[in-house]
Amino acid sequence: MNHPDQRIPHDANAPVETLYVGKWLSLRKRGRWEYAERNNPGGAVIILAVTPEDHVLFVEQYRVSILKKTIEMPAGLVGDLHEHGDEDVLLAAGRELEEETGYRCERLEFVHEGPSSSGMSTEMIAFVRARGLQKVGPGGGDESENIVVHEVPRTQAGAWLFARAAEGYSIDPKLFAGLWFIEHAGLAVPG
Repeated sequence: MNHPDQRIPHDANAPVETLYVGKWLSLRKRGRWEYAERNNPGGAVIILAVTPEDHVLFVEQYRVSILKKTIEMPAGLVGDLHEHGDEDVLLAAGRELEEETGYRCERLEFVHEGPSSSGMSTEMIAFVRARGLQKVGPGGGDESENIVVHEVPRTQAGAWLFARAAEGYSIDPKLFAGLWFIEHAGLAVPG
């Protein structure tokens, strides 16, 4: 139910017009409002991963859309490939964690879900906590990625991120939400 002072815009009832369909994204228009929509039905997942040594896992990669190197938490699309079309958020999280970082986990816990950019996209992002991490491979992503893995002491993670920003890296603000979840949602204990 909407708050009485919040009115639903007229555009919300307008029909959806498709402006463009690409491999991964579609551009839609409803009334005067343009927005992007992921073509995979499952959204995205961000993995909150803390090693047994109490280090937070971050990944570094170049993002063509912003022409910069970024620091992110391990993440990926749910059901983005044909062979993963029916996977859920937890399966995608386990797959992406191992692919990007070389760590496998014993269990995964759903933490929270919300929009990635509610004014521009329909994409929903789930935060998932990985427990019982064990290093099983090199990580680095799949053949289309060139990912560098960083293991940062949890107590120094915020300062480390700001230091990378000062060096010119783009820091995804969702990382700070992820760190908050680790610290305040009963997730700080490694394992």
